[in-house]
Amino acid sequence: MHDELNERIRHIYQTYYKDVYSFLLYFTNNQNETEDLTQEVFTSVLRSLPNYDGRVVIKTWLFSIAKYVAIDYYRKQKLKLFFSEKLLRNTVTTEGVPEAELSHKEDLVALKKALQKLKPGFRMVIILRSIRGCSIKETAELLAISEAKVKVDYHRGLKQLQRYMTESTEGGWQNEFV
Repeated sequence: MHDELNERIRHIYQTYYKDVYSFLLYFTNNQNETEDLTQEVFTSVLRSLPNYDGRVVIKTWLFSIAKYVAIDYYRKQKLKLFFSEKLLRNTVTTEGVPEAELSHKEDLVALKKALQKLKPGFRMVIILRSIRGCSIKETAELLAISEAKVKVDYHRGLKQLQRYMTESTEGGWQNEFV
């Protein structure tokens, strides 16, 4: 029985670690925090797996845990998320970097900063739909919300994201998701 449980946990970890890590990385934008949160998710899975009844797909259950861990993180870090835009701009160096690559890096930095400003619900929907490539149905299942809510949150989140991006780059970035 104990060996069977260990094998299930090992399988879940090996199968879904990258997905959970990637989801949380886009949520936190910090590798160290992401590693901690990913560990927290799998620790929770370890504690809860004996009670898992199989009524939902394991991936849905796992992402539900990740969602709550991310929301809890967001609540704890709320004040830290409002950092100066100029601070990150000053960390990008132009020395020896082609202009196009620098522009792409700046766009990526601006996108990550804009994602951090979104409400957690909008951020999760955009990460799953645009970045992870999940369908509306998959996103709804993973977040335990209706497909209609996914559509509304995705649309509103993209509008808000575009506004933040425009503010961040003074109108120089076009949102490719819209």
